[in-house]
Amino acid sequence: MSSGFAPAPGDAAVTAVARTGRGFALLGAVQVVLILAITMLSPALPAIQSDLGLSGAQLTLVSAAYGLSFSGLLMLGGRLADLLGRRRALVAGAAVFGLASAAAGLGPGFAFLLGGRFVQGVGAALAAPAAMSLVRSLYPDDARHARALAVWGGLAGFGATAGMLLSGTVSTWVSWRWAFVVPVVVSLAAVVAARRLLPAGPAPVRVKLDVPGAVLVTAGLTVMSYGLVQAGERPWGAGVVWGPVVAGVLLLAAFAVVELKVADPLVPLGFLVRRHRATALWAVFIGSAGMSTIFFLLSLYFQEVRDASPLLTSAAFLPFSAAQVVTGMLAGRLIGRFGGRAVMVGGLVVAAGGLVLIGQLGAASPYAGAMLAGLIVFPVGIACVFSGSTVVALEDVEDSRAGLAGGVVNTAMEVGPTVGLAILVSLATAHASGLRDGGEGVASATSGGYAFALLLAAAAFAASAVGSAVALRGRRHGARTPVPGASEARPPVTVAVANGERAPLSPPRRR
Repeated sequence: MSSGFAPAPGDAAVTAVARTGRGFALLGAVQVVLILAITMLSPALPAIQSDLGLSGAQLTLVSAAYGLSFSGLLMLGGRLADLLGRRRALVAGAAVFGLASAAAGLGPGFAFLLGGRFVQGVGAALAAPAAMSLVRSLYPDDARHARALAVWGGLAGFGATAGMLLSGTVSTWVSWRWAFVVPVVVSLAAVVAARRLLPAGPAPVRVKLDVPGAVLVTAGLTVMSYGLVQAGERPWGAGVVWGPVVAGVLLLAAFAVVELKVADPLVPLGFLVRRHRATALWAVFIGSAGMSTIFFLLSLYFQEVRDASPLLTSAAFLPFSAAQVVTGMLAGRLIGRFGGRAVMVGGLVVAAGGLVLIGQLGAASPYAGAMLAGLIVFPVGIACVFSGSTVVALEDVEDSRAGLAGGVVNTAMEVGPTVGLAILVSLATAHASGLRDGGEGVASATSGGYAFALLLAAAAFAASAVGSAVALRGRRHGARTPVPGASEARPPVTVAVANGERAPLSPPRRR
């Protein structure tokens, strides 16, 4: 006689689905908070400067420290996720990120805040690629994996917006230090629940770590990013700008040479240069650059030109966040119907239109006009860009390289804001200086400089849409999310190519 405690087969299936959903929610929360940490101090920077008595240079370092270590170590973090095991890498990265967040929030002065932000980035660089690769372990079926990636791609934009909202609200009502509570809580949840909700993933890859490559790419990205960060406050001719940028480029060139020679490269160059992947990575890069530029310039515009409080500045981005969330929820269906390529290219076009609308701003422009329209249109486009490009970038990736793929995608997302801001802020500053020299007032000239930079970004998005459409023209494999049970869901035949990667040969289509 049955004891009554054994679940029916249907109940077991429901339980498995629920557990998978909770696991994905945990991974999504980690991804959101890792991106949230980039923008979580932006509206609060004036309060931080006042509380800790920081100079302008110190404030810049505090703002940039997280991104410097995060972007510089992501390639290494992605490889370590494959070498150590995905779940183990996620737990280790979340633990480091959470402890560093607590230190930054509780520390008494500049050194603690700066060190905490830098170590936060170290933990994030280990956790982010592991989290993305675990999505494959949760959803091994190609169709469900593609839909999950579509949702995943939209999480980054939501995290960045959430960071702005959190910072402005907390710094207005309590203290900017309370913003670090969210990263601590999410990190603790990941450490505690990972073993129960997440699979361990495939066995760790037994290959030798490419130490020279890891050192070169980490040093190159970090040094170059530091120089680009300085370009926001100093002319490009200053030694503190061009010196690190040139040094970083040389280190990255040396990294490329090393990767061509070693038996087990950190990042096989053939993995990066495949046409669909390179195109998708560019879309991630320019998308993150455009979004960070909007956050940075509009935060300054609302507070310096329009004299808005940090809370009102954050509230101005609420429509942005709402549009992004709604589009992210629909992204999976859009990709299932039109394919990742079409959604990515269409998103670039829509985002360009949003930038044009926001670029109409002036010193006295009403919020409820072109500005508000742009803050709704742009996030619709950028959510499609991130979702579509994530799916396209991870097409045909072997399971053993999922961590590497996650590191590469996240690197494009982190380097984009650094490079984009350095270029666009410099152009905005130069254009504003020219307007002031021509006799315009400070507010009008500043707004004109910001508008100029945003319109240039719109042109870059439009050009990227055209380039992406041309580069991916005629590509059929992986264009649409396969439907379970359909003939196109058969695994593709593969052949070995350079660097051990397996290129798909799509089976002949039935006519």
